[in-house]
Amino acid sequence: MTLLSVNVGRARAVEYTDSASGTTGIDKRPVDGPVRIEDPGPPGVGAGGVAGDSVCDLRFHGGRDRAAYAFAREDLDRWEAELGRPLVNGSFGENLTTLGLDVNGALIGERWRIGDDVVLEVTGGRIPCRTFAGFLGEKGWVKRFTQSTAGPGALLRVIEPGEVRAGDPITVVHRPDHHVTVALLHHAATAERTLLPETLAAAEWMESGLLALARRYADAYGDGRGGADGGGGSGADAAP
Repeated sequence: MTLLSVNVGRARAVEYTDSASGTTGIDKRPVDGPVRIEDPGPPGVGAGGVAGDSVCDLRFHGGRDRAAYAFAREDLDRWEAELGRPLVNGSFGENLTTLGLDVNGALIGERWRIGDDVVLEVTGGRIPCRTFAGFLGEKGWVKRFTQSTAGPGALLRVIEPGEVRAGDPITVVHRPDHHVTVALLHHAATAERTLLPETLAAAEWMESGLLALARRYADAYGDGRGGADGGGGSGADAAP
């Protein structure tokens, strides 16, 4: 399991974002050399955890629950074949492009050591937004990405800060005692909300927006058998 690249984006003005600033940092490119990753602070206040990476809409991006975003090279390859266009590392706005790591099968609360210093913890999966759709320029992108079996990629918090670089080994150092994966939480949040109460088994580690969504649903419908609420996202998304 390897970190193929560390990707950062600079803020630029675009027409396809709801950010009050009218800017986005979703266009991320691989960088050379070591890059520091650290806890950026509370959601809505702290920006991104990856040095040099712009976070432009603190309502939905950045903060310690979404300090970084990882996407598997294997899933980029699947999309590359489906879309018929090259997708370089960082093409989906991910900070970390991995190889050989089961990103979407990771448990919420699972911890990864990257290189010698950094330990990151999985908090949820990406919910696609208008900015992501506009950046990719693919028709019906939000629905296609949400329904794809390729998976959403993983949001991460920083447990131990430090520097990472392309080529660093990745090791899974902890897996919590529950069954809630990134893929399951994403499916529950976007397609089958009756599963949301089940995901609260991972509440201790979940990203705050997804946790609030699961708790609201559980409060309204109990164990989920009392009603259904269609699809839709929490507003959480990793790509600023």
